[in-house]
Amino acid sequence: MEQPNQSYPPPAYRHAMEPERERSLRTLTHVLYALYAVHWLTGGLTILIAIIINYVKRPDVAGTPYEAHFEWQIRSFWLCLLGYAIGAMLLLVVIGIPVLWAVSIWMLYRIIKGWLYLYDNKPLANPRAWV
Repeated sequence: MEQPNQSYPPPAYRHAMEPERERSLRTLTHVLYALYAVHWLTGGLTILIAIIINYVKRPDVAGTPYEAHFEWQIRSFWLCLLGYAIGAMLLLVVIGIPVLWAVSIWMLYRIIKGWLYLYDNKPLANPRAWV
């Protein structure tokens, strides 16, 4: 059986999306990456704002190239939150500090990777991946 063309973005919405709407969604996605990036400086306030916007605007990006970025951001948030919770519990046995550092570095990696892919107009091949 012949494989469908896997070009990015898929032809179904390559011409369907208005340039203004695409620009707006791209800008929003950049802003969300920025909110994720500064969450350490704001005590986590901006990450809460970002995740709320991700869920509110998720239907708007369905079927667009930005859908994978939203899924990447949402997944990053929940996995990071889980890692921070585990690290906080492990603070009692001192191992929590390296766990919190590792989670922070992992989150920084995900923010940078996603943002660079967005900047280069590249697809996130597997937004459900760990790395």
